[in-house]
Amino acid sequence: MGTEEIADRLEAIAEELDDLVTDRLRTATSMAAAGEEPDPEVLGEERRIARARRAVAKAAAILRPPEPE
Repeated sequence: MGTEEIADRLEAIAEELDDLVTDRLRTATSMAAAGEEPDPEVLGEERRIARARRAVAKAAAILRPPEPE
């Protein structure tokens, strides 16, 4: 397996993590819309997942060959 294939897999993982971030934000927004205080654990989890998504996306970009100039 080459770096291109691994980069593709990492990009797929980044998309899955992005979906999780969206779910957590939707949960927090629903709570706020219902007049409740958003759960700090949900917000903290959203931040951690978003950080992981950025790291995975960066790893995928690093593995891609440089674009010709």
